[in-house]
Amino acid sequence: MNQQIVKEVLIENDIVSLWYYPEKKIIYHSIHKFLYGDLFQEVMLKGLDYFEKKGCQKWLSDDRSNSVLRKQDTAWGEINWKPRMIKAGWKYWALLLPDRAIGKLSMKGLIEEYKELGVVVEIFDNIDQGFKWLDSK
Repeated sequence: MNQQIVKEVLIENDIVSLWYYPEKKIIYHSIHKFLYGDLFQEVMLKGLDYFEKKGCQKWLSDDRSNSVLRKQDTAWGEINWKPRMIKAGWKYWALLLPDRAIGKLSMKGLIEEYKELGVVVEIFDNIDQGFKWLDSK
């Protein structure tokens, strides 16, 4: 992504990065290692808090290095994250799917769920493409 674009670092460690782009109103997460449990919840809630507070409609997910979502994390998201995200006005999701086939498969159901709720989902092979698409919305 263009280095001149201002970003706020919300979480940055060896497992995950979570950033907010104030000029574009985009939340971005990049998973570096398998993300689950308390840290998964922390990342998703921090992103959601900014999403609500800043009036965002766009989320960029780089899940290439993640694996399959655990059932507990999916269930938590269904109850605690999805309703708030939809209420907050989520419209556009640019997604880089997990590299592993099982991870890709697990995301297909989530993608369909969010599409049915009115979120426009596009899948990309690289971050720049996803960022440019979100920026055009």
